[in-house]
Amino acid sequence: MTFENLAAQYIAVWNETDADRRRAAIDALWAPDGRYVDPMAAASGRAEIDATIGAVQQQFAGMSFRLNGPVDGHHDQARFGWQLGPAGAEDLIEGFDVIERDADGRLIHVLGFLDKVPSA
Repeated sequence: MTFENLAAQYIAVWNETDADRRRAAIDALWAPDGRYVDPMAAASGRAEIDATIGAVQQQFAGMSFRLNGPVDGHHDQARFGWQLGPAGAEDLIEGFDVIERDADGRLIHVLGFLDKVPSA
């Protein structure tokens, strides 16, 4: 799988609001012991990753993630920008993620960074 496809599937998981479909997509995309870390959350394993995504969806209901710019990768890691916001309006949050995949092409580690966040 190309890094572009991997990033697109990753973003699609964050946008999947049906809990059963989201969990099936996580199981297909992530290694069983995968990890996700950003400034607001840390999750280990598929169940915690699923719970983290569900919590973000509740906090930002009605908003969706979009890739922002090209996907840049080499060896088994890649980076890409993303945006979160309502359709047709200015994005509320922007950031970038660094992903690492295993020999089977599944995500084993994601490091998230926030570049633009709403002011308090």
